[in-house]
Amino acid sequence: MIKDNFSKQRRRARASWLGCVAVVFCCGAAGGALGQAYPARPIRLLLPYGPGGNSDIAARVLAQKLSESMRQQVIIDNRPGAGGIVATELARKAEPDGYTLLWLNAGHAVSVSLYKSLPYDPVRDFAPVSAVGFAALALVVNADSPLRSVTALVAFAKANPGKFNIGVTFVGSTNHVSAELFKSMAGLETQVVPFKTTPALIAGVGGNEAQAIFEFIAPVLPHIKSGAFRALGVTSDRRYAGLPDVPTLAEAGLAGYEASAWNGVAVPVKTPRAVIDRLNREINAAIAMPEFKQRLQELGIDARGSTPEDLRKLLAADIAKWKTVIEKAKIERR
Repeated sequence: MIKDNFSKQRRRARASWLGCVAVVFCCGAAGGALGQAYPARPIRLLLPYGPGGNSDIAARVLAQKLSESMRQQVIIDNRPGAGGIVATELARKAEPDGYTLLWLNAGHAVSVSLYKSLPYDPVRDFAPVSAVGFAALALVVNADSPLRSVTALVAFAKANPGKFNIGVTFVGSTNHVSAELFKSMAGLETQVVPFKTTPALIAGVGGNEAQAIFEFIAPVLPHIKSGAFRALGVTSDRRYAGLPDVPTLAEAGLAGYEASAWNGVAVPVKTPRAVIDRLNREINAAIAMPEFKQRLQELGIDARGSTPEDLRKLLAADIAKWKTVIEKAKIERR
């Protein structure tokens, strides 16, 4: 009797173990099948900007490459408005099936501290897929300026706090927080003056309304190449290939300085890992193409991919960095 009971228990344990193995195998097979079957229909990439800008062009270059490699159309859906909230909220509410992507960017990190409340949490509500590119800004002066280095600019600004203004675009922009970070790290008390548009900002430094400006490389590059403006440094962690003789601000004397308007792709948080991995592979394969890198370089963007985990770390680090800058600069929350 004891032997019979023991045999029954052993048979039940074996059946239970085989059942667990079957469940694990089926789940793994389902995940693999999902990754292989995806995508079965067109994919929407939500963009928090209007058409025509550098981010829009970069996203369209990526969408074209993904459409070719994944054999399904990737459609750009421009949803500008409310500092990126409109597009991001649409993405948050979308089904987590890999058919709605979000153009995640550095602005999402700034918005966490710039807005009193957001209808989403960029870390909690989204799963990062990959970085796409990093757009540096340039610290620029008029060619007539006597300032020829970052060290000279900092010394002059300290000696003339009421006679030196740094121009940026609108309050809360990447230009703005990058300038405030520069002020903080250099120990300056100078004014940061917001202009409404990039053309107004460029006219401002040309007309000496601002003695220096922080602006993305693409719109000021023609003025630098023509000799009308002088670039003293770039904000990224490496030199911009189109201006190889211009140092980074860290190289120019502001050790540890780095600020970039990075772009990437994210999906709603419960999207299956198999889909995220497929998208990551496809995006990084597109970024590795020489023609892709060249096209983004023309836009002032350094094309660089990443793992999902590295993009999550970048987002979290930028949220912390810009929170400190915004609070120290006393930028009013919206």
